[in-house]
Amino acid sequence: MGRAEARRARQRATRRVTNAGGIRRLFTPKKLLGTFFGLCLLAMGAFVVIYVLVPVPNANAQAEMQSNVYKYSDGKILARTGEVNREIVGLEQIPRDVQRTFVAAENKTFYKDSGVDLKGTARGLMNTLSGKGKQGGSTITQQYVKNYYLEQDQTVTRKLKELVISLKVDQKKSKNEILAGYINTSYYGRNAYGIQAAAQAYYGIDAGELNVAQGAYLAALLQAPSQYDWAVATDTGKRLVTERWNYVLDNMVGEHWLDASVRQGLKFPVPHEPKAAPGMEGQTGYLVEAANDELARQGVDKADIDAGGWTITLNIDEKRQKALVDSVDKQLESKIDREKNKTDATVQAGATSVDPKTGRVVALYGGVGATEHWISNATRTDYQPASTFKPVVLTSALENGSETQDGRKIDIGTTYDGTSKRPVEGSDTPFAPENEDDQDYGTVDVRTAMEDSINSVFAQMVVDVGPGTVKRTALDLGMRDKNFPERPAITLGTMNASTWDMAGVYATLDHHGRKVTPAIVKSAEHKDRTVKLPDPVGKQVISRETADTVTHVLQSVVDNGSGFEADTPDYDAAGKTGTSENNKSAWFAAYTPQLTTVVALFGESPEEGGGQVTLTGTANSGRANGGGFPARIWANYTLAALNGGSDAKFDLEYTEPVPDRPTAPPVETAPERTPSEEPSETAPPPQEPDPADPSESVPVPPEETPPPTVPTDPGGDPGGPGGPESGGPTEAPGPPDGLLRLPAGR
Repeated sequence: MGRAEARRARQRATRRVTNAGGIRRLFTPKKLLGTFFGLCLLAMGAFVVIYVLVPVPNANAQAEMQSNVYKYSDGKILARTGEVNREIVGLEQIPRDVQRTFVAAENKTFYKDSGVDLKGTARGLMNTLSGKGKQGGSTITQQYVKNYYLEQDQTVTRKLKELVISLKVDQKKSKNEILAGYINTSYYGRNAYGIQAAAQAYYGIDAGELNVAQGAYLAALLQAPSQYDWAVATDTGKRLVTERWNYVLDNMVGEHWLDASVRQGLKFPVPHEPKAAPGMEGQTGYLVEAANDELARQGVDKADIDAGGWTITLNIDEKRQKALVDSVDKQLESKIDREKNKTDATVQAGATSVDPKTGRVVALYGGVGATEHWISNATRTDYQPASTFKPVVLTSALENGSETQDGRKIDIGTTYDGTSKRPVEGSDTPFAPENEDDQDYGTVDVRTAMEDSINSVFAQMVVDVGPGTVKRTALDLGMRDKNFPERPAITLGTMNASTWDMAGVYATLDHHGRKVTPAIVKSAEHKDRTVKLPDPVGKQVISRETADTVTHVLQSVVDNGSGFEADTPDYDAAGKTGTSENNKSAWFAAYTPQLTTVVALFGESPEEGGGQVTLTGTANSGRANGGGFPARIWANYTLAALNGGSDAKFDLEYTEPVPDRPTAPPVETAPERTPSEEPSETAPPPQEPDPADPSESVPVPPEETPPPTVPTDPGGDPGGPGGPESGGPTEAPGPPDGLLRLPAGR
């Protein structure tokens, strides 16, 4: 080696020594420790900044979404509504040992920790960064924060937020609040969010009824809801969930939350097979709609109901509800052909049944099905109640001590002239209604007039009492249409009413004159409020003697008159039939001492836009009068609802009047009739007679100042196109005496 090469070698060696010494001086233990603490301080500073800048947000949209739960009167679930099947319950409603199953399953140190698991969170962050996906290790507080405040995305940012918010939530909320939030927001499978929905979905009971074994299964389920659902789990899934169930219970023993001897006696609680949540099909939709409408009348905003979280218990008795549906099916639907018969296709049935002593709506029939015909025939108010209004006229006369035009006090023995088309006396508005089949009844007392539903008698009675006075009585009894005109024609039930309204009116009579307002909602509770519901039974609106006297008369209608289809020794009954003008609606409103029920049929065009049409020809018969299908439905239902009958009798307080002495020779009396469903050959077309319902279905006169006019079509609808109230071109000059003489049905 030459000198030059040796020199260069020495220089290289010197540089290596110098570099090594520099590195050693740079990475001394002291400097390394300082760097570590510096990085820690920097991380702590960054965390403090994040802690300050990241607030506890509002709950995410889904976390507060709940279903509304509707129940029958006995607590059995009728339906759930809403996008999320969740019903939030307070921790105090969940058994203590069931609460602890969740702590034993997920976070044994829950009651002692600060709300976070730093190791688990760090592991989760590393797994997220490395793409390994979701990993366990979070505390109950962290899982609650993720469910309640954050979205479910797996990102580093979300995990950091989860850590910070969990620390803050642990400082602000109690452990019980956090546990309740976790249990109520978690997803359990079977579309069940929260423990209440899960208890119903897996065991068919409320959360408060769960035992520790069932609670342990639901707690185990949270790890893998789909895999651990016993109904669909593979053998592996069943083995894994059984192992986790045992793990939960063993942890409870280890934490001294469960006695070892009790633990040994527990058996795996196999859950029920899944069932679809009841939808809105059949009568369910009508019941839910009626309940929501009633809550709205009590001041609950529709938006509040739609937001969910309500538990609404109805007064509906499941047994009676089924009996009502079965009766309509048996007495009506089985006898009509909706597909091949055009008239049958128009028939809509509705009914409301009320307990008169409490005002509770125990059964309701809204139609063939809420998903097929959404308008509820039980609560619709676009049809006239016809002659079911006549008891209101009598009630008003008795309550107000009214007198006839010649000064006789009106009671059930007072006599009237039952001549068809007899002009009313004492009215500024001319009115001369025709009786059914234009029959003259001569001098009859009020009881007989009610039995045969004689239009001319009750038209005069309205004038004697005063249409305004009759209207006030109707409103006092519970009718809700406040806009009907104060004219003599109201005796024919020319206002609008529903079966619900008329059930309230008749229940008030049934309850001896105390106002009964039908109520379908038994209770309505939300986690934030409970609705205070008024008592359906109100004050005395008419005297007991008046109410009981009307009931006594209506008993005769069932025993001897147009309501004979409901006559049976199996129960005491009182009621009234009604068939509106041109047979567009047919009613039977009646009651026993224990049950008030109103049944009606409506003629509704199936064409787009609907419209009222005649029921004549239903089931290939004559008129579908109130004494026919409605009375038979009522009778069949009432017998079933009363468990085959009842010995209860009406407890009536009334004075039997002394009959009037006729003041003039009687007009020739109509021949005795036998009730029949067949139309009479002498009835003016298109209105066919109904011997079972003597004096309903009268075209309503316009009651305008003279000269009056009448429709050229004797069966026309006064409220329809071309009728006298429509101003149509089919009017003709009235009779020379200025009185309206109109053909009538029953």
